[in-house]
Amino acid sequence: MAITKKDIVLKIANETGIKQVDVKHVVQSTLDKITEFLSQGNTVELRNFGIFKVKSRRGRLGRNPRTGQEVPVPPKKVVVFKPGLIMKRDIK
Repeated sequence: MAITKKDIVLKIANETGIKQVDVKHVVQSTLDKITEFLSQGNTVELRNFGIFKVKSRRGRLGRNPRTGQEVPVPPKKVVVFKPGLIMKRDIK
């Protein structure tokens, strides 16, 4: 089962008594800031949760699975996540 942002907002609002609209704003602002920092090339470290960072992938030659023809794959940047110690411990 996939948990959505709405599920997270509802759970936090129910546990804290804060209005859903306010929780949604805080959650969205947090996600927006993480995205902004990553797009600037920064690493985002959330203690006991994990680390988000941007890595560059080199260009390479791929293969079209339908035709078998070689296709150039351009270099790109991808976001990687490394879980923190507490997350690793709790997810078994």
